[in-house]
Amino acid sequence: MADSNASRTASTIQSLERDAGTVPPSETETATFGAGCFWGPDARFGALEGVVRTRVGYAGGTTPEPSYYALGDHTEVVQLEYDPDELSYEDLLETYWSTHDWASTAPKRQYRSIVLAHDDDQYETAVRRRTALEDRAGRSAATDVERLESFTRAEEYHQKYELRSTPVVGDELEALYGDAFVDSTVVARLNGFAAGHGDPAQRDELLAALDLPPTVRMELRRRF
Repeated sequence: MADSNASRTASTIQSLERDAGTVPPSETETATFGAGCFWGPDARFGALEGVVRTRVGYAGGTTPEPSYYALGDHTEVVQLEYDPDELSYEDLLETYWSTHDWASTAPKRQYRSIVLAHDDDQYETAVRRRTALEDRAGRSAATDVERLESFTRAEEYHQKYELRSTPVVGDELEALYGDAFVDSTVVARLNGFAAGHGDPAQRDELLAALDLPPTVRMELRRRF
């Protein structure tokens, strides 16, 4: 019986992800950004078509094994995998700068504005686009551009925070997905929608494609 239930669960997850158009990791590229508390950017990027997976964590510092209550000199960041056939790195940067006050210095290093480049191309693109942003706005950007040295995934209670804080939904989806919860495309989308991102047609299309329990569907509708 246990094997049968596990098989049905795995099949349901595969169906949900297939309906969401999930792209395998081998076909994605990765970007990492800091823009204040990482809950907000996680939701904003999660709702963006072309973003496949999101996770939040700590980067940009030297303190070994950072955690939320022992962050050291690290910054809260969102790391995302995206489909380069649907989104360019330049597209992501435009969304990134629209999510926060990039011209003001953060009160704490924990919340600073930072682009952490994964390679030379990302670094050069971020510097170039930051300069263009400053020229366009007539203001200096407080956004740092650095190369990513390491990324430490944040504690589970920080992952997909909007869904986890939604009654019924977070628990039901965590039970369904298990260890695959954080890296799910469906969960990333729903987390973004729960925060108010995405347009109504996008939300309705995804919900119509998903075979979710009625209680989950009802609560998501309430949030949307």
